[in-house]
Amino acid sequence: MLETVGKIMNLMDSIEYGFKDEDGNNIININTQKWDEEFENFYYLQTPEELMQSKCGVCWDQVELERKLFSENNITIKTYFIFISDGYMLPSHTFLTFENNGKHYWFEHSWSKYKGIHEYITKEFLLKDIIDKFRNDHSEVKANANLYLYEYQKPKDHISCNDFYKYIETQKLIEL
Repeated sequence: MLETVGKIMNLMDSIEYGFKDEDGNNIININTQKWDEEFENFYYLQTPEELMQSKCGVCWDQVELERKLFSENNITIKTYFIFISDGYMLPSHTFLTFENNGKHYWFEHSWSKYKGIHEYITKEFLLKDIIDKFRNDHSEVKANANLYLYEYQKPKDHISCNDFYKYIETQKLIEL
């Protein structure tokens, strides 16, 4: 199984982080102000097929392609959405996990700092590690901000940023 997972990671390496504008340019590379200030206005969740064509997507898009690839290989997965809310900032991340031979794995492609297939003894250690990394990587968020973690199922294609957040809030909240 881990060989198959490695092949999925190799395929994911053809995808860059970001989102393309109507001219085919990755917005994060050409207009960071637009990216930072207008993401919720231009973003929509790409289908796995659209992502394979555009070769450019955020973690939300990438996890849906990963979901499809793992499913095609009969590998059971769980997907999670983590975010911190302080009333001003709202950083978020989606990620995928799977289990093999009693061990738990975090499959990470879009968060380049932690890209890889990470092994853990328990699901609790896996989730705690990701929570710690996420909180540490977002020191710009106020210290008293709330962190949320949801396990979620496949969302509808083409939903907007705001609709994605609304959908996540209907999913399984993980008690921290």
